[in-house]
Amino acid sequence: RYFTGHTYNPDGSPQYVKGKMGVGETIRGVVKIFTVAVTIVVVAVPEGLPLAVTLTLAFSMRKMMRDKALVRRLSACETMGSATTICSDKTGTLTLNQMTVVEAYFGGEKMDPPDNTQKLSAAVSTMIIEGIAQNTSGSIFEPEGGQAPEVTGSPTEKAILSWGLQLGMKFSETRSKSSILQVFPFNSEKKRGGVAVQVGDSEVHVYWKGAAELILESCTSWIDKDGSKQSMTPEKVGEFKKFIEDMAVASLRCVAFAYRPCEMSDVPKEDQRADWVLPEDNLIMLGIVGIKDPCRPGVQDSIRLCAAAGIKVRMVTGDNLQTARAIALECGILTDPNVSEPTIIEGKTFRELSDLEREEVADKISVMGRSSPNDKLLLVKALRNRGHVVAVTGDGTNDAPALHEADIGLSMGIQGTEVAKESSDIIILDDNFATLVRVVRWGRSVYANIQKFIQFQLTVNVAALIINVVSAVSSGDVPLNAVQLLWVNLIMDTLGALALATEPPNNHLMQRPPVGRREPLITNIMWRNLLIMAFYQVAILLTLTFKGLTLLRLEHDNPAHAEILKNTFIFNTFVLCQVFSEFNARKPDELNIFKGIAGNKLFIAIIAITVVLQVLIIEFLGKFTTTVRLSWQLWLVSIGLAFVSWPLALVGKLIPVPDRPFLDMFTCCCPGKKEADDGKEDSGVKNIEVV
Repeated sequence: RYFTGHTYNPDGSPQYVKGKMGVGETIRGVVKIFTVAVTIVVVAVPEGLPLAVTLTLAFSMRKMMRDKALVRRLSACETMGSATTICSDKTGTLTLNQMTVVEAYFGGEKMDPPDNTQKLSAAVSTMIIEGIAQNTSGSIFEPEGGQAPEVTGSPTEKAILSWGLQLGMKFSETRSKSSILQVFPFNSEKKRGGVAVQVGDSEVHVYWKGAAELILESCTSWIDKDGSKQSMTPEKVGEFKKFIEDMAVASLRCVAFAYRPCEMSDVPKEDQRADWVLPEDNLIMLGIVGIKDPCRPGVQDSIRLCAAAGIKVRMVTGDNLQTARAIALECGILTDPNVSEPTIIEGKTFRELSDLEREEVADKISVMGRSSPNDKLLLVKALRNRGHVVAVTGDGTNDAPALHEADIGLSMGIQGTEVAKESSDIIILDDNFATLVRVVRWGRSVYANIQKFIQFQLTVNVAALIINVVSAVSSGDVPLNAVQLLWVNLIMDTLGALALATEPPNNHLMQRPPVGRREPLITNIMWRNLLIMAFYQVAILLTLTFKGLTLLRLEHDNPAHAEILKNTFIFNTFVLCQVFSEFNARKPDELNIFKGIAGNKLFIAIIAITVVLQVLIIEFLGKFTTTVRLSWQLWLVSIGLAFVSWPLALVGKLIPVPDRPFLDMFTCCCPGKKEADDGKEDSGVKNIEVV
């Protein structure tokens, strides 16, 4: 068009006249056209999206640190917001991890209080104390000067050792009276730990400690309060089981103590002792203790919040089913005390199912008791195969495979091992379940903020592109020149990203269901808002482009000045429309766009900076941007046209949209493409950084 003389100057003369144009003038004309074309491409490409993603992730990561959550993998922030289920440990996460022995059953009778050994013979008391002191992975430091002893070890070990001190145990003295021959460390699969100690010259005691019902199965006799060995009759087994059930119903962890006497001749020689397996059968029951670990304050509210947000919390614990049921009822994970399989299931039962059966059962599980780390891994795999976005908590080295397999691995900062932390995506620094819920809020905030920015950016993109392309095709000139478009690009990319990507989370985010793996990033609500705003902006700006001279009463002005004034007014109105549109983008699905705005000072500051810079550009930088000053009347008209965006957006939000994504409706027309899309392997939660 340029070289055929069909593009015109504001005064109506052709921009290119064959044979009368110099080389320099011709090149300047071509460069101007090329500049506009490149600028349109720059505006069209959403290069601000990676900036918005990085900003919102980094901003959220810093804020989450204040909420006691250390993010190790940046994209995990967004993934956490899409979690549909949380598989949580009990001890230390749902509970306080402050264990104490509150009930004891020794010598065939309940000890009341649990440290009252008056009814037990000296021989029984000595045997209990020896079993506590030798069969432990913890220790006791007894300072001089009568200060309180310092107990170290796992929470369960600390509770048992503290109870031993109440019984009158002298830790160092007791351990010095016998020597350890072999140790079987506590095994999460067998739920027990043992030790063989030599007492005197030829006597050997093998002590076992572990899950009460499992230890009871291995016992063939028991010790009464006088120290006499009694046969384990079915009636006595029922009595022990009744006591275990009563403690479990009271949400106590049941730990049993048993031993077996051996002769030194039964023990392998020292050079062959490494392969010696401690005898686990024909044990003699000493007694059972009930350990209380109270629920964390506020954990019920957190679980209720998760349920309202469409997130199912599942408890995975090593405790027996009765204890697990009681804790789950106390926490709010279970509401009906009479639930049965598969809502509450034992790890062994789940482990023995086929892969297909596990997937069917996994959806229904709320509590898994007597579980091993491998059971947790199997549960995670089954849930992921069912399409869930799974978050898993873990603190032990054995939890590393499950943490790695899950979509989001959450390790514990206090009780967690280094291996667990290395395998996780986020570290919960205070081991609190409430912190985990705050992480979900921040994750949803990340996703929502990026959606807000996309809605805002696409509105600007569509409007700027249509206005410039239509004008360029119809008249060969554009109302928004290169410098102006780059300023618009700065508003919608850098400043827009800063304003919208730093919106803090709100409770409204926890009242919507989680985002599924295959749900579109641009929702129907966003399409509705975007199209309404873009249509309005395109309508008024194209009207001004083609009828602006008449509407602004500039027909009798100098043609060149009138054209620049019209284009300046279009540019000013367009930028102010984006300022008002930025407010609309804050709340895509809420009527009150000002809700919580006082809490985001950065948003207010960026809006103020944008407006101030726009005034400076129009009033003082006309030579740089090819603009002229506007009268106060034209400023008011620009503001008025931009202000219409608010009531228009309010009315638009009242228009209902279908639940089915618009893109799905379009793919119905292309069944071949849909089948190809459905056949693709889903590698996990979509990462917005790919967009």
